[in-house]
Amino acid sequence: MGRVWHQNAVIYQIDPSRFYDSNGDGWGDLRGIIQKLDYIASLGVTALWLTPFYRSPRRDNGYDVEDHLSIDPRLGEPEDIDWLLAEARKRDIRVIIELVAQHTADTHYWFQEARKNAQGPYRDYYLWSKNGGPDEPRPMFPTVEPHIWRWDDEAQSHYRHLFYHHEPDLNLANPRVLHEVDRILAHWVDKGVAGFRIDAASHMVEQAGNGDKAQGYRFFNHVHDLLARHHPQLMLLGEVDVNVDEFKDYFGDGDRLTTLLNFWINKNIFLALARENAGPLVAALNELPLPPEHGGYCFWLRNHDELDMEDLSEEDFTFVMNKYAPDENMRIYGRGIRRRLAPMLGGDERHQALAHALLFSLPGTPALRYGAEIGMGDNLNQPEREAVRSPMQWRNAPGAGFSTANPADFVSPLIASGPYGYQKINVEEQLGREDSLLHRIRRIAETWRTLPEVCYHHFQPFIVPQQSVFAARYQGEGYETLMFANLSPQPVNVNSGELDLDGAVEILADEPYPPVSRELALNGYGYRWLRLRSLTASAA
Repeated sequence: MGRVWHQNAVIYQIDPSRFYDSNGDGWGDLRGIIQKLDYIASLGVTALWLTPFYRSPRRDNGYDVEDHLSIDPRLGEPEDIDWLLAEARKRDIRVIIELVAQHTADTHYWFQEARKNAQGPYRDYYLWSKNGGPDEPRPMFPTVEPHIWRWDDEAQSHYRHLFYHHEPDLNLANPRVLHEVDRILAHWVDKGVAGFRIDAASHMVEQAGNGDKAQGYRFFNHVHDLLARHHPQLMLLGEVDVNVDEFKDYFGDGDRLTTLLNFWINKNIFLALARENAGPLVAALNELPLPPEHGGYCFWLRNHDELDMEDLSEEDFTFVMNKYAPDENMRIYGRGIRRRLAPMLGGDERHQALAHALLFSLPGTPALRYGAEIGMGDNLNQPEREAVRSPMQWRNAPGAGFSTANPADFVSPLIASGPYGYQKINVEEQLGREDSLLHRIRRIAETWRTLPEVCYHHFQPFIVPQQSVFAARYQGEGYETLMFANLSPQPVNVNSGELDLDGAVEILADEPYPPVSRELALNGYGYRWLRLRSLTASAA
């Protein structure tokens, strides 16, 4: 099977406003990312996912877009994105940006015009109701925005907003809106982006089909057809938090989205970690439909949003929440956790490294959140999801090496005290320590990139008697790889069963182990990857 780049990519998600400040104004910026590209490349990263850098009031971290074609002046000059794309290309790093087209900011020109004139061309860019309506679909932030319809005095009508009230929903069934989306896509593809992370993709289907999903999926056929003719390797990465049986509708016949952010697996990763039992994760992986030949799934541990535990059974939901979010202040929206990975795992670097080894053992594209590689913490004093959006911690120096500005002017507060303060958790400290989390994750990513057979098409979960051990087998391209991850703090010995490990080469391990044998030792929170010549190769 011929691979495309995004099936074998290591994605690193950056919030441009919080990564590195190049000009001392307290805001991270695009030039700051350029200055840190060598560091990013050293992690084994092959693709950057940038959260929104467009002109915006930034009441929702930039997802409230005011102009899809302009750079927010706090984040850079118009030419900075061209410079970033060129410098990334020199390092064989591709850049994925956000398509935020489910809604706009209420300050967007379209919405301002729509409010003024019920007969004007922009009124039907949005969804309106004289009398409001039922809260269907359900509001996304029910504890903050309990309703999805809001009265607008100027328009003398209610407008719909699934997210915040300052983010009115676009009418994606309107051909004029579709044309606007086409213009946005073409603009950024012409600049050289390698793909789009499509925000709220499942809600876009509902809006594009006027509630008829079968019709709504055609929106992604349209996007695919628009781009694929001249850019066949473009990544269309959809935020699709739906039931597993709907995944196939988002892939289509390889003519819709190329890659799905897999929330079902994300929930089950944490269920498996919490229970120290690989069973729930293996069961969830076995439920997934086979992606198209050039499609796949994207997996992650933590991102810029809450860790959503909805859809787990009541018992499992309660167990995970009690373990990882015991305090009410750690919970959000009645469904999720607003913490980073490191504090959820007690700051244990070995446990965090194991979680990343597990992530890279899954049959898809791994995505890392900036700061995860050093075990950054969270700031629960910040509201809602802002808790996991602290500035990057580069070194033990004023401003954490993020900015030379007065910290009072920072885009958001540093983590400046406690076990996750920048004085203790920073890049500089971990670069100087060979056994650090940073170096462990580097080795995991670099090793993973040498294994092109790791994808869902070649995936076989390998059941072992030890419930705490996740075991995966990938077979293809003349080689096979076995991956073991022990989710328990207790060491175990794994019997490899019928597998012939003669000639197996250990390519990654948490620590040195005795030579490979039928009984494989695993430390508590240990991991081992083995490479074997496959039967097909030896027969040839």
